[in-house]
Amino acid sequence: MSASSAFLSFLKTLWSGIDGLRKVLHLLILLLVFAILIGIMSSSAPIVPDQAALIIRPQGAIVEELAGDPFDRALGEVLGEADPQTLAQDIVDALDYAQEDERINAVVLELGGMGGIGFSQLERIAAAIDSFAESDKPIIANADFYGQGAYFLASRADEVYMHPDGVLLLRGFGAYQTYFRDAIDKLRVDWNVFRVGTHKSAVEPYTRNSMSDEDKESLSSLLTQLWGFYQGGIVASRELAAGALDAMLADLVDNIHSAGGSFGELALQQGLVDGLLTDNLLRERIVELVGEDPDDEGNYRSTELDVYVADMRLKKGFRSYEENIGLVIASGEILNGSQSPGTVGGETTSQLLRDASKDDSVKAVVLRVDSPGGSIFASRQIQYEVEELRKRGKPVVASMSSSAASGGYWISMAADRIFARDTTITGSIGVFGMYPTFQRSMESLGLRNDGIGTSDWAAMLRPDREMSADAKALFQAQVEYDYDDFITRVSQHREMAKQDVDDIAQGRVWTGSEALKHGLVDEIGGLDDAIAAAAELADLEPDDFGIVHFRQELSPSEQLIIDFLARSRDIGVDFGGLFARRAPVDKLAGIVESALSPLLRFNDPRGIYSHCFCVFR
Repeated sequence: MSASSAFLSFLKTLWSGIDGLRKVLHLLILLLVFAILIGIMSSSAPIVPDQAALIIRPQGAIVEELAGDPFDRALGEVLGEADPQTLAQDIVDALDYAQEDERINAVVLELGGMGGIGFSQLERIAAAIDSFAESDKPIIANADFYGQGAYFLASRADEVYMHPDGVLLLRGFGAYQTYFRDAIDKLRVDWNVFRVGTHKSAVEPYTRNSMSDEDKESLSSLLTQLWGFYQGGIVASRELAAGALDAMLADLVDNIHSAGGSFGELALQQGLVDGLLTDNLLRERIVELVGEDPDDEGNYRSTELDVYVADMRLKKGFRSYEENIGLVIASGEILNGSQSPGTVGGETTSQLLRDASKDDSVKAVVLRVDSPGGSIFASRQIQYEVEELRKRGKPVVASMSSSAASGGYWISMAADRIFARDTTITGSIGVFGMYPTFQRSMESLGLRNDGIGTSDWAAMLRPDREMSADAKALFQAQVEYDYDDFITRVSQHREMAKQDVDDIAQGRVWTGSEALKHGLVDEIGGLDDAIAAAAELADLEPDDFGIVHFRQELSPSEQLIIDFLARSRDIGVDFGGLFARRAPVDKLAGIVESALSPLLRFNDPRGIYSHCFCVFR
């Protein structure tokens, strides 16, 4: 055999082996796909045990709407990469279902993983806990470490426990932020600021090194009211002496010494918890109340929040109504253009309102607002769609959650009726603009800008050139026009004298109860009250209408992918290893981005905003 023939024979043998390996791999992949499909088809819906305890274990922030692109978030949840968040509606629904569900004989609030929550959401969930308590089923609260929001909910339970080495530290409320004036000067940046409103403090971090007296006055009043609400709720629930929390904080160091340095003992001494229990002792206590799980010695039968809510919604099924109330959620900063959930996009939210307008089954719309404001351009877009809905004969009711301030109030004010909670942060009717220029920073590096144009305006609003006096005057005029437009619209929609609006505007922030007195809202109430009011305005019979949610949805192909991956995970296929995990530096970058996001995400095309930096912890 010649050398060439031998080489060809070798190649044929090699190719035959590769082709055989390819067929084997194809077969293995096919078998894997079949195994997944069989697992999907054979898997049954989660079953809630008879006589179980419902475990409500919120993770991360409690929100009106899950943040992020729906597909990206769904994929992240399947792969274990999504930032934890919990829908307030899920908790409220679960407690409502469980009240009449004979399978649920107790609720366990595991609150150690709970993150931030707004005051109005605290009120709403606390009210749902109180309503469940009327069923005479026990409510047990537990955590290793209680945040202030988590403890407020825990205080509503029949029994409150924490780990002996845990921490419960109620600190009060504060409003602190970083001020950049010196840093801006050192970087030789000209931070041009324009505003209207004596209390419009959103620009202060860029123009000052400390909080102004006007801002301190406004925030002091607000924080005092919110702390009074918070403290009053705990004192009533735990049957403490009036002012007990203030007294504990006033002598915190002496109190902690008297408790032997233990926060747990301090909480027990102060009557904030009923016992300090390890996990094993806690399980034993709950077994005493609800019985032991026959399949898991030493534990109790239970079902988790997500499983239970999914089960109950499946059992209740989908009933189609001829007449419906549309629900549109506007949660997060108001930004120009199309935005993912967790922010309010001018185009995105407007489209949702148009969808509700075009749906003939929708007879009225509830706009649920939880926003500190943002872009005025985007706010105007959304307000226009609210007005269009009303012109089409569809009433609109605004339901304010924890905040509906500045632009959040702008998009609410055109509604037929406005509902707010006592603790809603609203108002902040004011306008500002910011435009930084960097010509001095560039000059320090030896860079200069020069050129020529057909008019002096050709060089206007270039970040590498100093703003001219005329440019500043034009910008200020626009801000003043927008403020005048804001208070004029409030005057028209709220049927108030313009001067009266101006008197309570000026960027001043109000609680919901104060806003009611000033005529900025119509009633104190929650989402259910707003839905009932919308039905009344549309002449719908109680209990004879449905709720249609208008929101960004997964496409059919995206839903198919997510369902496939989820079912694959359920039968033991781990796709997580195929994707890179977030490195610690990525998490650090996320923290920095979150801190700077109000500045980095400003994208109004005219650079003019109605925004309230009013998130309090």
